[in-house]
Amino acid sequence: MREPAFWRTDGGRGSGSLVRALLSPLGHLYAWTVARRIRKTVPEKLDIPVICVGNLTVGGVGKTPIVLALLQRLAEMGQTPAALSRGYGGKLAGPVRVDPDIHTAADCGDEPLLLARTAPAWISRDRVAGGQAIAGSGASVIVMDDGHQNPSLAKDASIIVVDGKAGWGPGTLFPAGPLREPVKTGLARADAVVIMMPDGETAPDYRGLGLDTVEIPVFHAWLAPTAPPPPGKLVAFAGIGRPQKFFDALTAAGADLAEVADFPDHHPWSSGDLDRLNALAKAHDARLVTTEKDWVRLPADARAAILSWPVEARFANPAALDGLLRDIMDGAGEAR
Repeated sequence: MREPAFWRTDGGRGSGSLVRALLSPLGHLYAWTVARRIRKTVPEKLDIPVICVGNLTVGGVGKTPIVLALLQRLAEMGQTPAALSRGYGGKLAGPVRVDPDIHTAADCGDEPLLLARTAPAWISRDRVAGGQAIAGSGASVIVMDDGHQNPSLAKDASIIVVDGKAGWGPGTLFPAGPLREPVKTGLARADAVVIMMPDGETAPDYRGLGLDTVEIPVFHAWLAPTAPPPPGKLVAFAGIGRPQKFFDALTAAGADLAEVADFPDHHPWSSGDLDRLNALAKAHDARLVTTEKDWVRLPADARAAILSWPVEARFANPAALDGLLRDIMDGAGEAR
């Protein structure tokens, strides 16, 4: 979905505040439903640890790159991690292990395809069934992409990711704002927070986010390119939570952007979309470039002509992250 303009703060004036006020009762009903489901559900405990990477807001905040980073760091510690996703946007219910050579984004969603490049990745709309399938496959730990508000599977640790610039929005609950639940409520079930910033030099506003006094670890992370931007004139397009972040990163890295085109998150690329994008690139005598997440959703016959620009999550204090992961694994082992 595309973030509506009224989710942004406007100083308490104007049409945005009016729309939020009108939708506020629905937001409280939504939050009550989430809280009731969490309160009423008895989580299923697995024989292996479960680390959930979630968020408190609707839309993209950079969870999947954080999941990838955790999978890599756990593997470097000698663990055999596996990823678990719902498979948003895919037709398969699962549980099924994702095979990038066989499955497409239409089968399992785009994020599991990216995760499967790093570690075994499974999709399952039933998180318990998916977790049990992974535990039976020989993995030593599960990293779950999203699911902080899903109580069905017991979590040994929950890590919340927040966009340091967008924050929690105007502080209103969906659909009046982006919050899935009140910030205080969501943080009470969290074991750590990762603040995603544009770069490593820009310090997070811990106080503005209400994270200056929390008693859990708070990390500063950002997305960094793993390669220079493609040379020559480019037309960039993206269908992610906040496409402008991708365009800004390309510009900051020195890319020659002739034009950009943004689409809603998880946008399914049609032949019409590709025809228009190719015409746009031709008009500028440029090449098309997109995110890895968008690239895996492209039809196979379109990928050869479209570039992807890879990025990865980096942490200001990777040693502290490793310490957290060791504590989680040690604590999970003692609990079992």
